[in-house]
Amino acid sequence: MLVVDASASGDFGTMGRFKRELAVEMTAVLSFAAISNNDRVGLLIFTDRVELLIPPRKGRKHVLRLIRDLLIFKPSGKRTDIKLALETINLVLKRRGIIFLISDFLTSSDDYRRLLAITNQRHDVVAVDLYDSLEKGIADVGVLVLEDAETGAMTLVDTGNEAWREYFAGQVGRHDASKDQIFATLGIDSIKIETGTDYVAKLTRFFRLRARRLGR
Repeated sequence: MLVVDASASGDFGTMGRFKRELAVEMTAVLSFAAISNNDRVGLLIFTDRVELLIPPRKGRKHVLRLIRDLLIFKPSGKRTDIKLALETINLVLKRRGIIFLISDFLTSSDDYRRLLAITNQRHDVVAVDLYDSLEKGIADVGVLVLEDAETGAMTLVDTGNEAWREYFAGQVGRHDASKDQIFATLGIDSIKIETGTDYVAKLTRFFRLRARRLGR
């Protein structure tokens, strides 16, 4: 089951593609991998609401429909509610499966932690963590107006202020550390994919190591 974050923060990218486009590529790759293994594959698109739910099925025609829906889809919501997405999965997916949670995990809180633990007990959750390098640190480029894509809040910042740049990098570092700690504590496999990189070799290595660890 591919659980894809379509919130407004996905409309960002400085290295050749937006995070939303990267999410579509990840969905396509994982879907074709599933059907080549004769597995069923389904799709849940979410923001701060469940935007689209397609039950798992087999076949190339079905996978092409999933990819088409993702390419043309226009979400109604802007914010991110991972908790709601996981609640929905736990309700609709009765048989044990593999859940690929594809998101940038940019949320205002980690209130999804309990639901993530429950979902990982019922299923096998893999977190695909998307990011852009500019989100990790901002260079000295003068005064900028930054807009929160999900809330519309505007902030005027002076990137020439070293103390502000250090504060920004520190906030990002703490958020990443908290997220990684959640995955590690719950025993959830995770892989970070950057917008500007060739992810194929990284993805292949991730699944090869995962299969070896699981004895497959």
